[in-house]
Amino acid sequence: MNDEGKRLRIGVLGCGPISQYAHFEACRRAKNADLYAICDIAEDLLERMSTIHQPNKSYNDYDLMLGDPEVDAVIIGIADQFHVQAALKAIAAGKHVLVEKPLGITVEECEELRAVASRTGLTVQIGNMKRFDPGIAYAKRFVTDEMGEMLALKAWYCDSTYRYTVTDNVQPLAVLSPNALRPEGNPKLDKQRYYMLTHGSHLVDTARFLGGEIVSVNAWNTRKFGAYCWFVTAEFASGAIGHLDLTVAVRMDWHEGFQIYGEHGSVVAKTYNPWLFKATDVEVFSTRDGCYHRPLGEDAHFYKLQVEGFADTILHNVPMQGAGLDDGIAAMRTMVAIARSVESGKTVRIDDASGRL
Repeated sequence: MNDEGKRLRIGVLGCGPISQYAHFEACRRAKNADLYAICDIAEDLLERMSTIHQPNKSYNDYDLMLGDPEVDAVIIGIADQFHVQAALKAIAAGKHVLVEKPLGITVEECEELRAVASRTGLTVQIGNMKRFDPGIAYAKRFVTDEMGEMLALKAWYCDSTYRYTVTDNVQPLAVLSPNALRPEGNPKLDKQRYYMLTHGSHLVDTARFLGGEIVSVNAWNTRKFGAYCWFVTAEFASGAIGHLDLTVAVRMDWHEGFQIYGEHGSVVAKTYNPWLFKATDVEVFSTRDGCYHRPLGEDAHFYKLQVEGFADTILHNVPMQGAGLDDGIAAMRTMVAIARSVESGKTVRIDDASGRL
């Protein structure tokens, strides 16, 4: 599939909030992909989304969508507990996969997915869409090409108490269904685990994207007045040190960003609530010219850019810009290591982390 005019025909699994907020529109806006099919077992939800987004096909059975020879790839936008199982089925059907983050809920199931996918040559990308934020991508290029050795990295992801005041105004009105497939129990009740999987997966991936491999962590967690806070000291393979702050929720505006100190410069960045589709404000200082630099990042529809990058990898063999399976597994191991460090009060090596949070 490397014809110049070829478009990637995508089937989206799951018609719930994340697909409504992100994936359907991203596929429709993408310059090199189409929303070819959608799938959900909730017939009422499937009908509403089909009317709104007008895919070529709609399915209430995932196996039937996977059996459609016109579907090139699938986006998996369902509960975390079902990610790996759905990805394995797609790979068995010969489909490329973009799976929402986190990759899974245990280290072992993620590694099983990698073992299966590695034998196929299919593309499997993880939905860490922040890698497609133009500001973060600019910072990455500076760190890689110009900054030299990294001394230290600080990164923070602090959800806001007022998040839904903002997002209720900017997100589409979600259509829900009592017939939607849900995991057993209610995983969101264990907030410490849920917040790490949902928000920590972004923080860890951004730190690894900018700072490279993390080899060990030492973590603390505290809970007060309904808020959860993790402070994590990280050791990078390069010898750089790091500090990660995950707090849900802060009594202030959305507070996310990073600072990087390097041999030939530094980076300071402020990231916005993702649903504003506003690029991270990045200020780079370079000793090369003794100047500060600030990119605009005018197109910051991260989910659209993520789909376009996914499609370019499949259609034109462009190196993957997003997070791959190795990244997804490393993020899973790092989150488990943070949980083990909180429990034990000791430093935990990432390679030693296994199981689930």
